[in-house]
Amino acid sequence: MKQDITRRALLHGTGAGALAMLMRGLGHTQPAHALSSQRAVYHMTPPSDWLCDPQRPVVAGGATHLYYLHSDQNNGPGGWDHASTVDGVAFTHHGTVAPLEDGVPVWTGSLVVDTQNTAGFGTGAVVALATRPTDGIRRYQEQYLYWSTDGGVTFTRLDDPVIVNPDGRTASTPEEIDNAEWFRDPKIHWDSMRGEWVCVVGRARYATFYTSPNLHQWTMRQNFDYPNHALGGIECPDLFEMEADDGTRHWILGASMDAYGVGLPMTYAYWMGSWDGTSFIADDLDPQWLDWGWDWYGAVTWPSTAQPDTRRLAIGWMNNWKYAARDVPTDATDGYNGQNSIVRELRLERQPGGWCSLLSSPIASLGDHVTSITSIPDRTVDGSFVLPWTGRAYELEVDLAWGDAGNVGISVGRSADGARHTNIGKFGGELYVDRGPSDRAEYPLAPYSRAAAPIDPTARAVHLRIFVDTQSVEVFVNAGHTVLSQQVHFLETDTGISFYTDGGPADFTGVTIREFGTPI
Repeated sequence: MKQDITRRALLHGTGAGALAMLMRGLGHTQPAHALSSQRAVYHMTPPSDWLCDPQRPVVAGGATHLYYLHSDQNNGPGGWDHASTVDGVAFTHHGTVAPLEDGVPVWTGSLVVDTQNTAGFGTGAVVALATRPTDGIRRYQEQYLYWSTDGGVTFTRLDDPVIVNPDGRTASTPEEIDNAEWFRDPKIHWDSMRGEWVCVVGRARYATFYTSPNLHQWTMRQNFDYPNHALGGIECPDLFEMEADDGTRHWILGASMDAYGVGLPMTYAYWMGSWDGTSFIADDLDPQWLDWGWDWYGAVTWPSTAQPDTRRLAIGWMNNWKYAARDVPTDATDGYNGQNSIVRELRLERQPGGWCSLLSSPIASLGDHVTSITSIPDRTVDGSFVLPWTGRAYELEVDLAWGDAGNVGISVGRSADGARHTNIGKFGGELYVDRGPSDRAEYPLAPYSRAAAPIDPTARAVHLRIFVDTQSVEVFVNAGHTVLSQQVHFLETDTGISFYTDGGPADFTGVTIREFGTPI
């Protein structure tokens, strides 16, 4: 994804507000309260400075290698840093692999293991395509090839782009130049049926597909256009095949999109469909959504090593371009800005209406890092109840059931006086996460405080798995049809939990708290 703070400010802010956002991104402000660590306990964070989009990982040498955009200034130019993990939870950082070169950044792309030596770098070479600006004045974007013969530890770049911007080299008017700038985030997939590589590149109003036998020479195929341009442009597109629980196979096109203007998420949209070697044909032009919170953007997926056909893993950047250029509490307390979500496992299931949907579950290996488990007795609540437990990094699992109550839920990150908290609940036809009462004046997230996902308004029960870390909340609903991911600026003293109901009683059963007591 392009990391140009001036352009982002123009896209997502205007006038004095955009200038204030820019200034906050360039200089850290000191909060009034004491500076104690706010670093996430069980989420991946950078050792220092700014973290942005994750790149689709590769598995090599028994480890998963994740690369991510990194800069020494908030939302500034930078390159790729490298981290690895053997369980999807604990990461080891290895530093920069694709650096800023003479002021030219490296933006988002993806990686593959070339098991058949199609590119000629050797069997098992790691090959990446990444976006870089070719023209330093117009900054039009093109796709460059990097390769590694040591398992993704060091990379070499070809001098010339392998996918040339079809608009950039002829752009002259401001509109043409702006369109040329949005040609980024290549994602590569091997088409086993046709024995060739397929690449999708994000554009301002569509996605463009290319095919190649060798990762060097690419042929443009057809665009994927979608009628609802209110969804915004396609960033960080994703492309893969997957087998559903009924044995059918499907191609899936995903993308990070801004649908805020039409009351839909600004996270990861996806279309089910097919690929005929030339074009992607969607089953339905209205996308589904993999997350309904504010903060699951630039997400990537990759096949599970154990079940590559039926399971994929996914990770997303827990931030949002509506406010990403601002400082966060960890700038001052720990010297970094940004974290990735927990890794989740995706499965494809046929729904009662006949379509297929991706369902999400927290990666099972999180359980290996739990340091204590607390069970809370079942309780019927009519009003509110404060749990006899406090903590900053944990999973809370609970079943809720109610009758006439109109609003039922759980407050996490509750201060001792109850003034500060983040609410997770069901009201009418919505399952919501409202972080507004946790907002901090020096790090404002309003008006982007409340996120909501549709739920059957007649439902009278729900199962929740709520993951709270020092600066985030992720909520998995029922079997994972719905997930909401939010960064939340908790204070160190925001450690309580309470249950609440309005309009009648509710039963809170099977309450289990799994604490992550030590940094991972």
